[in-house]
Amino acid sequence: MDRNSLLSKGEDFADGILRQTKHLLPHIAHLCLVGTFIEDGLRMFSQWGEQRDYMDSQWSCGWFLATMFVLINLVGQLGGAVLVIARKYVEVACGILLGIIAIQTVAYSVLWDFRFLTRNMSLIGGVVLLLAESRVEARSRYAGLPSTGENKLKEYLQLGGRLLLVLLFISILHLDFDAWNVVKNIIGASMMILVAIGFKTKMCSMLLVLWLTGLNFFYNAFWMIDSNRPMYDFLKYDFFQTLSIVGGLLLLVALGPGGVSMDEHKKAW
Repeated sequence: MDRNSLLSKGEDFADGILRQTKHLLPHIAHLCLVGTFIEDGLRMFSQWGEQRDYMDSQWSCGWFLATMFVLINLVGQLGGAVLVIARKYVEVACGILLGIIAIQTVAYSVLWDFRFLTRNMSLIGGVVLLLAESRVEARSRYAGLPSTGENKLKEYLQLGGRLLLVLLFISILHLDFDAWNVVKNIIGASMMILVAIGFKTKMCSMLLVLWLTGLNFFYNAFWMIDSNRPMYDFLKYDFFQTLSIVGGLLLLVALGPGGVSMDEHKKAW
């Protein structure tokens, strides 16, 4: 079996799964995507005093501003997640969630931590894809109206979301010659490039969902350690953030790569 035949069979398999799950897949994608926001919002509630004191000591902003930071994060994340799951005011919810990511990136000094920054950028990519999906649904409700500009905006949102989403894999590359890390690097880099250029996007995204889910449950099994250990919160945060990026990949499977991609240009050849 030659390479093209193998790729075609893989793509047909991905399309078959998509057809069978097309009504369920977006709901699973949405739930996964907002997972990190729900977890972090609940953490703001359960660790209210700790989070407030941390912000006050980190920025010397005073009790009031530190409290407002925690409150905005709690309400914004949980409220935005509920709106996304309920499919109500999704564009507003995306704006809120993007704002929360931006605030946290500055407040927690993520700008200076490459690993966390790339993960935050990947999370932004997932939210941007959610915004692109809301544009598709809005257009379907007003079918027949002129929408050239809307189509272009949707395509650029899909492109931007796709490119940001794959940044996660930069953070999990390890530059050493350990056999397992070499395999992970090859798989991650190959899939990252293919998704970024939009080639066999649905198949590659589905493979990444399976691969990343396996790695997530293996490396971030926070439920296996004592909740009093410092590593518990770190692994829990990492688990749910990775789960949200899996949700973004599922949206990519459901939506496709958009007009600015090799898959789309192949149709015109």
